[in-house]
Amino acid sequence: MKMFLISDNIDTYTGMRLVGVDGIVVHERAELQKALEDTFADKSIGIVLLTEKFGREFPEIIDDVKLNRRFPLIVEIPDRHGTGRKPDFITSYVNEAIGLKL
Repeated sequence: MKMFLISDNIDTYTGMRLVGVDGIVVHERAELQKALEDTFADKSIGIVLLTEKFGREFPEIIDDVKLNRRFPLIVEIPDRHGTGRKPDFITSYVNEAIGLKL
């Protein structure tokens, strides 16, 4: 199994290429959908890395994929600008999930 990157910027793409992860740079909704379809058709890809920007700009596409497909695994990663999450997002997630203040 291999990983594949779908990025919104060339810097993240270049960094991942340096460590051996192939990928593509897309910017539009149609390009993202086409890249996802092509990735799903390739059975050798087990993990799809997406920059977090896609989750913010096209949540319906990403949520649909995560909810309706078991394979490949979809992982959102921060890009060169850092993450869009709060610094304590894990703690707040756990607090919401189990109802305890950590």
